[in-house]
Amino acid sequence: MGKAAIIYWSGTGTTEAMAQSIGRGMKEAGADVDLFSVSDAGAAGAADRYEQFAFGCPSMGSEVLEEGEFEPFFTAIEGKLAAKKVALFGSYGWGDGQWMRDWQERARKAGADLFEEGFIAQESANEDAAAEFGKRFACY
Repeated sequence: MGKAAIIYWSGTGTTEAMAQSIGRGMKEAGADVDLFSVSDAGAAGAADRYEQFAFGCPSMGSEVLEEGEFEPFFTAIEGKLAAKKVALFGSYGWGDGQWMRDWQERARKAGADLFEEGFIAQESANEDAAAEFGKRFACY
């Protein structure tokens, strides 16, 4: 198990709670994990410091990633994700999760070793289910 980073953006706190639960699960599985809000993470050098990433962002507007902070961050790091183990997670309040399917495709095109099909929750997430996702990802 290498060093892992959980990097998220949260507007209402739901995605932050998911990040914390995923981190808890990863740590319970023995992973060395750092947790960052996207504003604290900084894309510069992150891909060099971590082998595993869990990125979290809720669906915004017409099912897109948050455009002010998260989208620019992900665009900056996206080209450095080839062969990195990547998990995606987030919440949504409308639609059918298309933003997650689009995000998965984008990560695959970047060459990321994508874990499962992402972890999404409508409105709020089950903390135990998020922790289990984290445990599985830690062992990926």
